[in-house]
Parts: sequence; C-alpha cells; structure tokens
Amino acid sequence: MSTTRFRKVAPALHEVTFRGGILERGFWLYVWEITPPDGPLLYYVGRTGDSSSTNAQSPFNRMGQHLGFAANSCMLRRHLGDHHVQPEDCSFRLVALGPLEAESTEATRAQHDERRDLIAAMEKALADALSAAGCLVMNRVACRKPLNATRFAQVRQMFVTAFPHVISSADNGSRSSRR
Repeated sequence: MSTTRFRKVAPALHEVTFRGGILERGFWLYVWEITPPDGPLLYYVGRTGDSSSTNAQSPFNRMGQHLGFAANSCMLRRHLGDHHVQPEDCSFRLVALGPLEAESTEATRAQHDERRDLIAAMEKALADALSAAGCLVMNRVACRKPLNATRFAQVRQMFVTAFPHVISSADNGSRSSRR
C-alpha cells in the first residue's frame, strides 16, 4: 500500500495574462518578486542564454522550468525550498527585459558566448543592485566577465520603472525603502 500524501487543495480560479513578446527567444534579464505567505518579499534574478548550449530561450519557457520539477532547471523552486517556502503558497511577479541580444545563429559558440557573457555581467550587477537596496535575493549570481556600465545603466533604469520601491536611479544601488 502506498503512503503517498497529497495536499488537499480547494479549487480556485487562476488567471495568467501576458503579452506575446515574452515568447521571443534571445538573451533576456528577469527578476522574480515572490510574496510568501509569511516573511519578507523574496527575489530571484536570472537571465536566458545557456552556458551548456548555444540556446537562448524565452523568459516564458524559463518560467515553467523554474517552477517545475526537473532537477537541473527548477532553480527558483529549489531556492524557495531552501527558505522553507512552498511555491504553491506564494504569489509571483515576473519582470523580464529583452531580448537584449538576439539568439546566435552561428554554428560556433563564439557569438553565443560573447552575448551570454555580456548578459551574465548585467545579471550579476542587477542582483547586486537589488541586494544593495535591501532586497532578499535568494540566488547568488557569480560572474567575472566585464560589465558594460553604459549598457547596464540603461537596463537598470528599465528595471527601476518596474521596481521603483526597490531601486531608484538616484540612489545608484544604495539602500532604499521597501513596500
């Protein structure tokens, strides 16, 4: 006899709306803002553009992978678990910016890797900016690639419009107020 336990969940109506542009493949940056049932807001910073292949998926594709159960791609689910938070109990907001670079169509890795490294450096800078603003960023973004500061300033400003309560253009990454 199986001892599998199932969560009892009351049926509820859910709605997801999005603009079709989020389906476009390429190199994107994104921020998840997660509201758990208890505790502070949680953040996860990510990018599209694989290190293990020459693919650059859409944020929509990554969204399902992040919250799925495949061991190599469910990073958001794993980080929530590390914080003792069940994804099914949370509210999620995904803000994606891109594509910042097109997916490479060359047969070699050179163009893909150049674009991936550019976006990876901005991913780290964005995670650092959110952390400096007092946000609890669950993932540690490690990147030693050089940051294109001019390009990142533009990217940062776009994220400021989505998270004015977190990062402001005037504070340049220092602590700011939170909701």
